[in-house]
Amino acid sequence: MTSKLKLPHNRFKRAIASGQQQIGLWCCLSSAYAAEAVAGSGFDWLLFDTEHSPGDVTTVLGQLQAVSAYEVTPVVRPPSNDPVWIKRFLDLGVQTLLIPYVQNKEEACRAVAAVRYPPIGIRGVSAISRATGFGRVENYPKHAEYELCLLVQVETSDALRELEEIAAVEGVDGIFIGPGDLAASLGRVGEPGHPDVVAAIEDAITRVRACGKAVGILTLDPVFARRCIQLGTTFTAVAMDAVVLARGTESIAAQFRSS
Repeated sequence: MTSKLKLPHNRFKRAIASGQQQIGLWCCLSSAYAAEAVAGSGFDWLLFDTEHSPGDVTTVLGQLQAVSAYEVTPVVRPPSNDPVWIKRFLDLGVQTLLIPYVQNKEEACRAVAAVRYPPIGIRGVSAISRATGFGRVENYPKHAEYELCLLVQVETSDALRELEEIAAVEGVDGIFIGPGDLAASLGRVGEPGHPDVVAAIEDAITRVRACGKAVGILTLDPVFARRCIQLGTTFTAVAMDAVVLARGTESIAAQFRSS
């Protein structure tokens, strides 16, 4: 007799919808071991990146398994707004996705369609997957979308001009502002702290909040992170695992080299 499982609740989705701040760590090391090491550190969410890291479906599977025992939400960024990548991550059991480089309403609608089953969307059906508990989750296809959280990344000046239309798309749960690419788009590549970039980010946060949608950001500047939270970000990534490792080890080495 097959034992039945309940569909897991998405704490992150409910938290950002209610305005409860979620502090996150960006994970680029693409390692299950590294993911487990930081899973108990006290962050609300961990972003497993496959756009700007060596990560892929297999590495994300290991990361999901490694953090499953911890009270932290895994969020996955696919390499692009591609329904095939999105489908594969959803079948692994990912419940929160951050879709990069969404430029307009049409691309946001495409992302929504990729996470929903027909006739509303285009997600392919797999009855035996990790997401369905290998067939043990009751009525998974009928209830899955209620626990899925879709975040879209706005990271160019063109996208900022379409911000309200993107935010109005039903099925988009939050908008993430990408400072690095936005800086490049504004002619300030490598300068996310430039006043023009900061002003654009602050304006975008205010506009998204005015639309009633959750807004997030990644910044390694603690002062600016607090400023963004003050303006209304509700999912705020404040550190990156690779940066913590690289800068932390440099600091230790420098202490002993200097002595």
